[in-house]
Amino acid sequence: MAEKRDYYEVLGVEKEANEKEIKKAYRKLAMKYHPDVSEEEEATEKFKEISEAYAVLSDEDKKQKYDQFGHAGMDGFSTEDIFRNANFDDIFSGFGGFDVGNIFDMFGFGGGSRRRGSQRGSDIQREVSITLEEAASGVEKEIRVRRYTTCPRCNGSKSEPGSSPETCRTCNGTGQVKQVHNTILGQMMNVTTCRECNGEGVIITDPCTECNGKGRVQEETNIDIKIPAGVEEGSRLRVPGAGNAGEKNAGYGDLYVRIYIKQHKFFEREGPNLYLDKQISFVQASLGDKIDVPTIDGEVELKIPEGTQSDSVFRLRGQGMPYLHGSGKGNLYVTVQVVVPQKLNVQQKELLEEFASISGEEINKYEKGFFDKVKDAINH
Repeated sequence: MAEKRDYYEVLGVEKEANEKEIKKAYRKLAMKYHPDVSEEEEATEKFKEISEAYAVLSDEDKKQKYDQFGHAGMDGFSTEDIFRNANFDDIFSGFGGFDVGNIFDMFGFGGGSRRRGSQRGSDIQREVSITLEEAASGVEKEIRVRRYTTCPRCNGSKSEPGSSPETCRTCNGTGQVKQVHNTILGQMMNVTTCRECNGEGVIITDPCTECNGKGRVQEETNIDIKIPAGVEEGSRLRVPGAGNAGEKNAGYGDLYVRIYIKQHKFFEREGPNLYLDKQISFVQASLGDKIDVPTIDGEVELKIPEGTQSDSVFRLRGQGMPYLHGSGKGNLYVTVQVVVPQKLNVQQKELLEEFASISGEEINKYEKGFFDKVKDAINH
């Protein structure tokens, strides 16, 4: 058996690393090597290695023994002892789909049973992008998912139809092997997963020809998901039973779909409210007008009062996004920007000068210099 690597080396951290650094290092490696997402051939073994290292280094008592005696300090611990109190739920809480129970299943224990128990299939996660309009009305999307399903030939038994597995002679069907070790800490018993049957308690003598004795096969399938109206950026939808199949017909995991909303050319969104910038002329702002503005459901008329100033905000009630799992809609806030024309003809200038005179304003005209005239000539 190959000698175990140093736990600190496995996680890529220094011996002085604190709890936060150890957790961060494991989380990064777990994202890379978790068998549900990694396509590397040795992903499962690497994931086991980093998980064991984290289980020891994240536990103050075990870490202290390991720092003092190295791997010899772990000889008195069974695999289940090593993983006891390891908080994987906290690590995987943001992953949206990894089944923590499968970590323990990999090491041949779970739920306190001696023989490797049946665990539901792991969850899987996918992403889908939708438009703001689709988020406002709700939409159905078809997504492509690659997942494990129960082998149709052996129905998950792993054996070729008509054959039966044999009881493991090494562990007598218990799935575990007990060994007594003499260590510097005294004589201790170590309970490990049976390597012969991998904790199953039975040996598959005639593996299923379709799944090669794994009980599951991979397939790609299309799954329809319903996205509700009012869904927000980053929302996560759960599709029960659309994840990976569990071993021994233990049931399927779930599919989690994270929603991303594409940027809109007009609107900005904050919760149920929408925000829109709309340009108007200084004549419209001065005299007032009625203009058409876009909403998520189509154009509506907005009244601009006379004397409207630039950056004025108008609220259109009920023209925003629908409330998720509720009734009613948010508002649309329209910010008007008064646009000053850059070019005026002679008549327009005369009328503005007359307006300024009537208003009692003194206008100090800007006389163009030589370079301004040259620039105008080039532009024309």
